Order: sequence, then structure tokens, then C-alpha cells
Amino acid sequence: MTDLVAIARSFFASGKGLLAADESVHTATARLASYGIPASEEMRRQYRNLFLGAADIEEYLSGVILFEETLSQKGSDRKTFPRSLAARGIAPGIKVDEGTEPFSSSPNEFITKGLLSLSERLEGYKKQGAVFTKWRAVIRIDGDHLPTAAAIHENAKRLATYARDVQGAGMVPLVEPEVLLEGKHLRARARAVIEETLGVLFAVLKEHSVDCAGLILKTAMALSGNESGKKDTPEEVAEETVAALLASVPRQTAGIVFLSGGQSPEQATENLAAIVHRAKEVGAPWPLTFSYARALQEEALSLWKGKEENVPAARAAFLARLAKVSAAARGE
Repeated sequence: MTDLVAIARSFFASGKGLLAADESVHTATARLASYGIPASEEMRRQYRNLFLGAADIEEYLSGVILFEETLSQKGSDRKTFPRSLAARGIAPGIKVDEGTEPFSSSPNEFITKGLLSLSERLEGYKKQGAVFTKWRAVIRIDGDHLPTAAAIHENAKRLATYARDVQGAGMVPLVEPEVLLEGKHLRARARAVIEETLGVLFAVLKEHSVDCAGLILKTAMALSGNESGKKDTPEEVAEETVAALLASVPRQTAGIVFLSGGQSPEQATENLAAIVHRAKEVGAPWPLTFSYARALQEEALSLWKGKEENVPAARAAFLARLAKVSAAARGE
């Protein structure tokens, strides 16, 4: 029988975290275009290979979240990406949700779809080498009227159904109820929404008999909205974020990973270091680390520009950022 608790805990080796390389075709195309790189299936493969084929990433990464297309693609070593990662001791994971759609009860909010075909897809993903999975919900703040309790609860139900099915299939679920950075809200409002969202989520996970010891939480940090005009210090972010987690996350949860969610690489690195330091200070019961996408990739992408001759410089920038984020995950 698969020991999901041991697998979930293995992601939190000191200084190691997750690379979120699970952008959909649409998102990957838009990201490449923003750097002037024309998108195609082959260019997306090269984009993945830029990061997944870099030497020594196993020093900093315990897992990589992949997109469905990437599961069957091959790197420069001619192995599929999951096989190549596993050979280096990095666990391959897979994003299994199918994106968002407007919530009928509140059209300015979104719910995540993908449950209908999930059981069959999980079987296939496991055969392709995935050992963990991710499902993302988005929670939007707008003044005091969003998020609605109904949207939080509907997303929590879907996250819990997903997590139960994934554990039943012998894989570790990563649940990601992302409280979005977009908006004019202040940090205290973000903290309150994170606390409410996670409180509801873990209550519903319990109702669905999900074992939190074999589950990873991926969460946003408590930050003032990107239209608020307020720049939070790392210490402020750390205090509010850790307080929200202590109030809402069961101590038996395997661990917590943070998303960068639109922060710059430097901001995401500094805030993580402060959060880990604060968590140690107050004796938080779970291990913490990173699960970043853009904050790990941005500097490398700006150097790569889709050109083979730029790969060494781009990979050097990626490894340099990984080293900084790894230090931050240790609270340094």
C-alpha cells in the first residue's frame, strides 16, 4: 500500500520545494509571448526543458508540478520529463483541474471544473509517473462583498472531492485555494479571507474523510492588493500570514507550500524567508516551503528569449534564483 503520509512529508526536505511548471497551453503561450517568443508545441517543450533539463536542480527541488501536455514530452536526455525527474529524485506531479468557470450564484466569482472525468484521468497520470496532483481554486477579494460564503464553500467542496479521489488513487493531493493578489484590499483583509477560506476548506476536507497527514496545502501569502498602493514589509507579511495559518490549518497537515502569485522574484524570496523565520519563532507545527512558477522562471525567461545560444545564461539565472529561494525556505 502506498504510504501517502511519507510521500507528502518527503517534499519538505530542508531547503527544497516545488517548481510549478503547470501552466496551461493558453497561459504558457501568453507567458512566452510576453518575452517575444513565438509559441508552438515544440517551443513549449523547449520552455519546459530549459528548466527541467538544468543540471543540479535536484539540490533545490523535491517535486515539479507538470501540465498534461508535458507528461509525455521528452527532454534533451530523450526521456519523458517524469522519468527524467524521477531519476534525479524529484517527484513528478500533475495539475488535474480543468480551469475555472463563472459561479452561477455569483457571476463575478469563479469555481474550478474537472471532477467529471477525474477518476479515469488519475489512473492514466499515475501510469505516466505522477506521484502527486494539484487542484487550484481562485478566491477573489472585492471590498467586503467578495468573496461570498457560497463561492468559498463550493470551491472547498470541489477541492475536498478531488483530494478524496486522489488519495483513493494512491497519490498525494495538493490543494490550492488561491486568494488572489488582484484588488485594492489591504493586508488585514487578505489575512481574514485566507483564514476564512482555509477554515471552511479543512472543515469540508474532514467531512469528506480526507487524511490531512497525506495532503499538502498550497496557499497565498497575506498581502495588500496590487491596486492598493500599499507595499507590505516582509515582517508584516510574515506576521499576518503565519497568524492566519495557525488559526485555520490542522497541525497534522503534512506541510504548507506558498505560491508567488504575481510577486516579483525578489519580493517572493524575501517574504518566504520572513514567513519561515516567523513560523519557527512561534513554533508553527508544519514544515513550510515554496511552490513558485513565475518567481523562479522570470529572470531566466528574460535571458533565454527562445534561443538555444542563451540556454546556459538562462539556466545559470534559474539556478541562482533557486539557491536564493532555497535559503529563504530555511529562513535565511
